[in-house]
Amino acid sequence: MQLPLDLPISPMLAKAVDAVPAQDSVPGGWSYEPKWDGFRCIVCRDGDEVELLSRSRKSLNRYFPEVVRLVRETLPTRCIVDSELVVRTGEPRAQRLDWESISARVHPAASRVERLSRETPAELVCFDLLALGDEDLTALGYRERRTRLEDVFAGIDSPSLHLTRVTSSQDEAQRWFETFEGAGLDGVVAKRNDDPYQQNKRVMLKIKHKRTAEAVVVGYRVHKSGAGVGSLLLGMYDEHGELLPVGGIGAFSNTMRLTLAEQLEPLVLRDEDGRVQQAAKERNRYTSAADAAFLPLDPQLVVEVAFDQLEGRRFRHAVTLVRFRPDREPSSCLLEQVDRPIAYDLAEVLQG
Repeated sequence: MQLPLDLPISPMLAKAVDAVPAQDSVPGGWSYEPKWDGFRCIVCRDGDEVELLSRSRKSLNRYFPEVVRLVRETLPTRCIVDSELVVRTGEPRAQRLDWESISARVHPAASRVERLSRETPAELVCFDLLALGDEDLTALGYRERRTRLEDVFAGIDSPSLHLTRVTSSQDEAQRWFETFEGAGLDGVVAKRNDDPYQQNKRVMLKIKHKRTAEAVVVGYRVHKSGAGVGSLLLGMYDEHGELLPVGGIGAFSNTMRLTLAEQLEPLVLRDEDGRVQQAAKERNRYTSAADAAFLPLDPQLVVEVAFDQLEGRRFRHAVTLVRFRPDREPSSCLLEQVDRPIAYDLAEVLQG
């Protein structure tokens, strides 16, 4: 590719803050955007050559062939665009982002990739323009880059390619933060109007939803090293008293992995001969039999976890361990304890 920026590109990043910043808190002010919950994607096009680069600067082309075609059909012949790959689900007027569906798109089998590209096609939400033709736009302030991006989209009409919303109103951004969660969005991003595009720098701000809940530890997977706990599997009780899997906790230190294995040993469920029970499978449409195997535990241990959202009956992303709760009864860990955002149609967010 012959583009005005060297490839691959590292996207500009954001640091987490607790609240939407005031418009006048920095010189030049802020612009606010919805925070999309998909795969970050730097789109590079030079004629028929298209490259979809992930946040880790790896190619996503083989996983999203329909998006490669979309870029060839819609975006300027030579450009670099910062964007998010998303998948939507639901009936018309009741759509939302589907994190599990887009996660399932990254699969080694070409036949499955092709099938899912038809069944759960990805769409592209664009929010920054880094290069156009022979111009490197990264030295321009965000407001100028946004204007250039709007000019590009003035000539585009596609149901799968979107220009993200933007506002200069702190109040409007706060409203988005509160209402767009119902469509599966992650929060709000704030960008300094005068800032250039800074690769791999945390100069943007992100305001994400934060929640905590209590859950029961129902099992664990052994770490890939073969020693200690790789991840804890969690459950919550539904209205019928059934203990349902809701997700897991990972990313433990080496010391904690080994300590947890010792602490959990008395809770491991075994048969009369002392062997671990064999019915230890957590299956869904995205896990293989090998990935699903775990050691089942007597559901007595309660933990408090931090998370962003419960999608259906599962945590949307991996959750973080806050603390153990020996003072809580497992039966008190109910799905109904989790606040659910009021539903909001994703199409309304995209069309705005």
